[in-house]
Amino acid sequence: MSRLLSSLFCLWSLLSLPLGSVIAADDFPLFTVPGHEAELQSLNELHRLHHPGSFITCTLWDAWLPQSSLWASAERRTQYRDALLGKRIDAEGYVSMQQHRGMAHSEGWPFPAWQQSTGRGFHFSIADEVWAIQSFGLKPLANTDGWEIAGADVRGIDPAVGLRLKATADTITLVTPPFRCGTIVAPFARLEWAARGTRPQTTATIEWLLEGEPAWPADRAVPVPLSGDMQFANIPLWRQPGYAGLLTRYRLRIDHALGLELDLKSLLTAIDTRHPITNSNYLQGCHDYFAWTHDLEFLRRNIGRMRQSLEFSLREFRVREEMHVHVTWVGHDGRSGLTKGKQAQNIPRPGLGVGNNYWDLLPFGGHDALATIGLYNALRAQLTIEQAIARNPEWNVPADVAAPDLSALSTLIDQIRVDFQTRFWNRETGRFVGWIDATGQAYDYGFSFVNLEAIHAGLASATQARDIFAWLDGQRDVEGDTSRGTDIYHWRFAPRATTRRNIDTYVWAWTSPEHVPWGDQVQDGGAVLGFSYHDLMARLRTNGPDDAWRRLREIAGWFREVQSEGGYRAYYAKPGRGKLQGGGTAGGLGLDQEFLESVLVPQVLLQGFLGFQPTPEGYTVNPRLPRDWPSLTITGIRLHDQILDLTAHTDGRVEVRRRDRP
Repeated sequence: MSRLLSSLFCLWSLLSLPLGSVIAADDFPLFTVPGHEAELQSLNELHRLHHPGSFITCTLWDAWLPQSSLWASAERRTQYRDALLGKRIDAEGYVSMQQHRGMAHSEGWPFPAWQQSTGRGFHFSIADEVWAIQSFGLKPLANTDGWEIAGADVRGIDPAVGLRLKATADTITLVTPPFRCGTIVAPFARLEWAARGTRPQTTATIEWLLEGEPAWPADRAVPVPLSGDMQFANIPLWRQPGYAGLLTRYRLRIDHALGLELDLKSLLTAIDTRHPITNSNYLQGCHDYFAWTHDLEFLRRNIGRMRQSLEFSLREFRVREEMHVHVTWVGHDGRSGLTKGKQAQNIPRPGLGVGNNYWDLLPFGGHDALATIGLYNALRAQLTIEQAIARNPEWNVPADVAAPDLSALSTLIDQIRVDFQTRFWNRETGRFVGWIDATGQAYDYGFSFVNLEAIHAGLASATQARDIFAWLDGQRDVEGDTSRGTDIYHWRFAPRATTRRNIDTYVWAWTSPEHVPWGDQVQDGGAVLGFSYHDLMARLRTNGPDDAWRRLREIAGWFREVQSEGGYRAYYAKPGRGKLQGGGTAGGLGLDQEFLESVLVPQVLLQGFLGFQPTPEGYTVNPRLPRDWPSLTITGIRLHDQILDLTAHTDGRVEVRRRDRP
């Protein structure tokens, strides 16, 4: 999400989903532990409160929300089936983010926009551009002044579809008015247009002019797709030889155009706002859907897309060669978008520090630890499915796209784990860094979420995991950290996202981080409720169930107190308790509104303490109960075509009841 966003980027005012009323308990899962009724009541309420927000089509949440909701709701099965089957995947295999409309790459994150990057946009229609209108006061062009149009008559400017043209010759050319921006903030040219009356031989290209060039160079043109329907085209000019310098004009050319009608809605310089984690998230979501539902028709229809998605990540980020995710996209090399001036003030460096994940103000990328964790999880998930397909030829899963070499995939997973433990480990601080940039500089702001996710994924060694918890639990101080000891859990429901103040390392558009108090920005000393899930699961793995229960019990107590005062918004309205983010307002605490992943927290009861995991062919149960729990019962577990109630006892017995077979 990180929609972690600032008020500067009120993106989320468009997306934010206020929590619905607590859903009825009828037919909804229930957690029960005898002797701990008060704590379990809080956790059941937490689950019911956040379940209504557990579906969204944006790929950012695919690794978290399906696993948290498919077992609890029949409705979620239909929703995620449709969403995953309908996910846009481009010809190269990149899985679209599918966030709201923005002013950048149409399949990436909505910002940074051209308005924030010294770029240029030409909009003949602003229909559907709600965010850009609200954030930047975007207005449509009222005429074609400054444009050079040949081979077509202008039929007017339509508020819905933009500039309308009718070809009068076999070649149409459209040249934009002059502008000036660095190619670093224009790695893509983004078009939104439609063409009717094309012929098989009709083609379109885009050309560009750099400052100092007296004429349009010959043989400098890149194909652009045409469609009868309004569509986006993101043209990767950054891949073209010599694409460097100051961009001054675009020229569109359509050949064999006689009789063609063209609608041009917009043409703009676009930052590469793709995230390197979308393919991993998508693969995890597909695995979770199939494991919970055993929907063979879904698998047959989607396996080729899943394999294409997997191969894109391995190829694009050189994972087979480098054993980790290495992001080299323009603006994603890990360098900060801010630099220091003579008076120690932050000076923006447009084009650098583009976001790569949920934490969208931070310039992850380059040699990216967080993206590597996500891919590691996705590779293991895909391997599980591919192994099940190989064991079950009667499933009749098509091989239109070849399956990966399972032995090579298994070996790669092991190699990634070994590489991660050395490449990203900071011996001085005793924890993992977030990323390493193109110059070799590592960034360590005490990223609790990176470290806890790494432990949960199994990427940390046992010694590393113990060192990480010694830091988080205040048993050792890290020199230079802003937050130490008990202050790391100052917010009670989760550790601080970072423990070291950061006023230097952000996307260029976040220009004044020093003016935001420590803890009032989610990505700088704040906290996110949902990622306590990784904390709890990592504790269970490293320190055992008693330590995980101690932490979960504290969360349950905090939630009970919050609810007794009217809920999140009422509780945190009181001074001194922290600043909530949500609905376009920046803050340091992520609990509701766009923080949909809050539903992750109660999943530790199912996945952690009960140890219930669905598989493509069934399920496994590996209970790990705290010493003072006589038993744990979870009802309403939807698995494949069954609804199960399970009770795990401290003596090792597990009772399984199928509701259709009393």
